[in-house]
Amino acid sequence: MNHKIIIAIDGYSSSGKSTLAKEISKKLKYKYIDTGAMYRGITLLAIRKKIFNSDLWNIQNFMPVLRDINFKLRWNKKLNGTDIFLNEENIQSEIRSLKITKKVSLIAQIPEIREKLTLIQKNFGEKKGIVMDGRDIGHSVFPKSELKIFMKGSIEVRSYRRYQDLKKRGEEVSYEEVKKNIIHRDIMDTSRKISPLKKSIDSIEIDNTFLSIEEQLNLIFQLINKIKKNNHIIV
Repeated sequence: MNHKIIIAIDGYSSSGKSTLAKEISKKLKYKYIDTGAMYRGITLLAIRKKIFNSDLWNIQNFMPVLRDINFKLRWNKKLNGTDIFLNEENIQSEIRSLKITKKVSLIAQIPEIREKLTLIQKNFGEKKGIVMDGRDIGHSVFPKSELKIFMKGSIEVRSYRRYQDLKKRGEEVSYEEVKKNIIHRDIMDTSRKISPLKKSIDSIEIDNTFLSIEEQLNLIFQLINKIKKNNHIIV
């Protein structure tokens, strides 16, 4: 019998969570779920509704919109990856812009939004066989997941990764602007009252400042093999 597991990957902004999670999911033929993309999708919706244009931010004004959201994941054969759809619209490319990045931490700290998205994320994991990355997967969404990873890296390396990614997308940004934003996001993510970014006691920490993706994958599959051996399962 093929007993699938849940792999939870948490960590700091631009620490390589998504890249690693995608590669693991491909090798295991698991479903990959980027929870950060969900928060970015809500942020995109809030920007479109001009929520941030008012000094009188009130989550109650946004709740009717939030109740009707619907996320779907669809495999993109051309790009060999998963696209995220919000209310049937493919938002994969639009949510990676700097304007979304600057606002997403504000959205992510709102309890009602976290509660809504956490419920959706838990439903994705009902049949297991998923790799999910985010900020609170190991200690909040799937505290009983079989493998928990916590990713970190130097602020310089993380900032450069994000800078390069934005430049490839055609955005006019400076390295210093990106670095400032990531420092701000670290503070917001670790200090929020609801589900802050933190390492679970049973998480395996990986500092990938000087590790290639191949070296990271080797570490992960060593851990997966230990899980298989100790639990007598086939992943």
